[in-house]
Amino acid sequence: MRHNLEQTLLDKITDTPSLAARIQRWKAEGKKIVFTNGVFDLLHLGHITYMAKAAELGDKLVIGLNADASVKRLKGESRPVNDQSNRAALLAALFFVDGIVLFEEDTPRDLIVTLMPDILVKGADYTVENIAGAKEVLANGGEVKTISLVEGYSSTSIINKIRGQIA
Repeated sequence: MRHNLEQTLLDKITDTPSLAARIQRWKAEGKKIVFTNGVFDLLHLGHITYMAKAAELGDKLVIGLNADASVKRLKGESRPVNDQSNRAALLAALFFVDGIVLFEEDTPRDLIVTLMPDILVKGADYTVENIAGAKEVLANGGEVKTISLVEGYSSTSIINKIRGQIA
């Protein structure tokens, strides 16, 4: 039984061509594909709530996960706290996540163009105008939505709290 669970988790984590093919199969079955992306360094209630709300918007939730090199460029040399393999495995354990793909770029625009989800989702701290890939998804007949974030939760604030207690 355990091997099947581990395989199920591993099957969710894939490369871009494999995920694109999977998405095409899902779309052929009439499934609505939701895409979001992020670092998801220290998984917390804000992340879980956000992704669960995103998953409710369609039939399959796909996550673009910033690779370690991308995180370092965006967040600084001390990040990520958890490497990309650990972050991907944690996301794969969530029942409402159907696919995870790493991306090396600073934005997931190229990944979004390749996967072309039906619904692109980001947190409400973004506007549609500054969401990478939004223009392309809208031009393809898709939707772009923002989801309100749970106040008081961020990986950065958790890291700063831990550092304050250790120092």
